[in-house]
Amino acid sequence: MPEIIRIATRKSALAMWQAEHVADRLRRLHPGLEVQIIGMTTRGDKILDAPLAKVGGKGLFVKELEQGMLDGEADIAVHSMKDVPVDFPDGLHLACILEREDPRDAFVSNQYAALDELPQGACVGTSSLRRQCQLAVRRPDLRIEPLRGNVNTRLRKLDEGVYDAIILAAAGLIRLEFSARIRSFIAPEDSLPAIGQGAIGIECRVDDARVHALIAPLHHAPTAERVTAERALNARLNGGCQVPIAGHAIHRDGELYLRGLVGMPDGSALMRAEASGPAAAAERMGREVGEALLAQGADEVLAALAHAPAEPLAEQVAERADSQAEDPATKRSADASEGQPSQQAPGSRSQP
Repeated sequence: MPEIIRIATRKSALAMWQAEHVADRLRRLHPGLEVQIIGMTTRGDKILDAPLAKVGGKGLFVKELEQGMLDGEADIAVHSMKDVPVDFPDGLHLACILEREDPRDAFVSNQYAALDELPQGACVGTSSLRRQCQLAVRRPDLRIEPLRGNVNTRLRKLDEGVYDAIILAAAGLIRLEFSARIRSFIAPEDSLPAIGQGAIGIECRVDDARVHALIAPLHHAPTAERVTAERALNARLNGGCQVPIAGHAIHRDGELYLRGLVGMPDGSALMRAEASGPAAAAERMGREVGEALLAQGADEVLAALAHAPAEPLAEQVAERADSQAEDPATKRSADASEGQPSQQAPGSRSQP
């Protein structure tokens, strides 16, 4: 009787691609292994008419998968790391992180080649508060509208003329072979990526030694170091996908370099912090960057957003865009925060 491993995954095209990718690698590593993929529908997949920020962003895309493992219906769950909450249910943990795809945001448009080419008042689609707050600072004249659905749905809405441009994660487009739709990549300096963006994680039962042995070769230590720092930042801020938090770590000059950001969706406040140090101190660095953001008032921003209704948040962005468009002194091309140094986390070294 062949050895079997069962993978729980969402049913979206991207989630299935990720599960198939893991399944293919496991089959190559372990000839004779039978890999079964179990598609599940999560609460996040069902709610398509409201921003994730206001329907319980944490865990919206993973809870059903986790329950499947706890009930013995699946052995592992494959996740996009940006969807994975900081805390796990008792008996489950994050056992493996695969090598990261490009973590940047992608600018997608049928008419314009880059963000700076958009005319004043153009409509941009995104439901990410993280992207929204940074876009509102860089281009306060733009009209930002919600965009939900899977990748194909979002591209279709662009093609139907609902938006002048949309912002998506580059990794998803690349994996689904939509690279040709990417007009340009948005530099992290202009749109700091989401925590864990582009990385795939594998969750499993803590006490399942057999499964740990099977998936261990898939673990990519450099990616895990980067994601560890980012998730430690998120943990210190007690954040999730329902708040505008960004965190992006890279390896540079033999060290780990982490940048973090918190902002108001309308761009009226934007806080930045950074730290660098040995990769072995990734978790400590994440906490330090979180502390630096809190010292700038990030806790007040996050607390305010936690109690704000969804519609007023969208209205704030629209109203600010209108006021900026009417103000001839406002220029759209530069990031309002450019030239202002990020706050350095305690004990960290300055970056060039």
